[in-house]
Amino acid sequence: MSFQTFTNLTTPQLGPPRLARLRQVMADRGIDGFLVPRADAHQGEYVAPRDARLAWLTGFTGSAGSCAVMADRAALFVDGRYTLQAKAQVDTSAFEIASVPATSPADWLAAHMPRGATLAYDPWLHVRKDIRTLADRLQPQGVTVVPTDNLIDAIWDDQPPPPEGSVRVQPTDFAGKTHDAKRSEIAAALREAGTTCHILTLPDSLSWLLNIRGEDIERNPVVHGFAILHDDARVDLFSKLEKFDDTVRDHLGPQVALNPVTALADAAGALKGPVGLDDATAPVWFAHRLRDQGTEIRWQRDPCILPKACKTPAEQEGARTAQMRDAVAMVEFLSWLDQKAPLGVLTEIDVVRELETRRRATNALKDISFETICGAGPHGAIVHYRVSEATDRPVKPGELLLVDSGGQYSDGTTDITRTVSVGPVPEDAKKPYTLVLKGMIAISRARWPEGLAGRDLDALARCALWQAGMDYDHGTGHGVGAYLSVHEGPQNLSRRGTEPLRPGMILSNEPGYYREGAFGIRIENLVVVQPPSRPEGGDREMLGFETLTFVPIDTRLIDTNLMTKAEIAWLNAYHAEVRARLTGRLSVEDAAWLETATQDI
Repeated sequence: MSFQTFTNLTTPQLGPPRLARLRQVMADRGIDGFLVPRADAHQGEYVAPRDARLAWLTGFTGSAGSCAVMADRAALFVDGRYTLQAKAQVDTSAFEIASVPATSPADWLAAHMPRGATLAYDPWLHVRKDIRTLADRLQPQGVTVVPTDNLIDAIWDDQPPPPEGSVRVQPTDFAGKTHDAKRSEIAAALREAGTTCHILTLPDSLSWLLNIRGEDIERNPVVHGFAILHDDARVDLFSKLEKFDDTVRDHLGPQVALNPVTALADAAGALKGPVGLDDATAPVWFAHRLRDQGTEIRWQRDPCILPKACKTPAEQEGARTAQMRDAVAMVEFLSWLDQKAPLGVLTEIDVVRELETRRRATNALKDISFETICGAGPHGAIVHYRVSEATDRPVKPGELLLVDSGGQYSDGTTDITRTVSVGPVPEDAKKPYTLVLKGMIAISRARWPEGLAGRDLDALARCALWQAGMDYDHGTGHGVGAYLSVHEGPQNLSRRGTEPLRPGMILSNEPGYYREGAFGIRIENLVVVQPPSRPEGGDREMLGFETLTFVPIDTRLIDTNLMTKAEIAWLNAYHAEVRARLTGRLSVEDAAWLETATQDI
């Protein structure tokens, strides 16, 4: 049985009747507007089926978005990654599609909500800073923003139960540090800040802190729960107790107290301040609970975020090992694809299944790290396209095929994109492909002084595209976890990336270009920030990236006239490294394919 399935879980036709039911509940309760976010109570990018309220209401299944519902109109807010997907999945006669950041939910609501209206929200699904932004924007309109229980849950008759995946220990050999050491280090930071405890709400934070992994969310090996980390290094963990067997309980030890989630409200109410909360990730419910008890709140970032992002030497080595294992599977897959695809006998689903089969053959795959994006021809222009039985398209000769995929292994998380030509090379794709490659190489070769953030490097990936009047509507790179979430903060490569890049941070490097109705192009490697060093002849130390991903890049699509000598040298050296690392791990047939695919240009 494969991890990925291809059935459509939503249809646009279901949206209008569900919207009508929601509006009836709103009218019964005297509510003029209601917010439906993608998020769950843990503010994760990926949610359990029980928490997929936005998809249930609208049909939109993307990993980021929100909906605002009023009696006479409703809007779905998505960013540039999901504009095409939203139009395909949502009944646009019932839901207006609004593109953010051009149109924010706050601005849309201010423009359309009548004076004196009431806007309701579920305090478990929103964070303080977002609610404050809404309240401040709507206050001049006389609109009141109030918490309520979840109105979607009140009308979702067959809502799935909460997840109950088992919990397992993440070995110290992979983590590089015991959870006792992690707890002690962060507790010391709490004491230094004068904070008595911090409430952890992100599943990947508590999973990282306690060196445990789970099965509550597909593709993300995290444990659903909440935790209170005290300044003496004790932890009160709130989760479903049945998930923790004796081995895990022994691993956690006496300083980690297991409690049912039903005990969380009383425990939060009994805390003595100042209590740390992250206003970007903690449900606003906690702020209400502590405020009602008169407990002082210290608004501070989740203390696990940064140490989790800066991977230990063991985690970095695990990433390298996982990438090599994954690279073998990818090369076997690309060799197969190069033989089969030009014959015109494959569909997108065939491609996805074959790639998963190759990863499964490693005997180390725990899960895929996200739903494989496999876009043939015009489907490649849908940035986060997910193939289904209804949309499955033939892979046709003369077109591009974009495959973005990854694996979850105990020693690391992978994420790689390759865009390949199927048979004859489409000439109109060569220029944008080469410009995207130039951007990827620019990030790979970058050196920069300490203190710079992703926004300072993002333009390097776009410069060649900009000069040609092209761009892409997504970030250049995201953080990646260590057998955790494939999308991990706080670091990223984008215009919004304000977190200084630090040694040990793993990021994706994935510029792209998308021509609606024709093709999509994206080339992605993972990189890890290296400690500062002084370039030969330089007088200042600089940070740089080590490339972790070693898989051939399709040279048939390159216009070498657009590349510099330095860029060509980088690509040839990269391909030489690919051959050196992988040839001995491949069959004779696949090694021969690799030899051809990595020839110097």
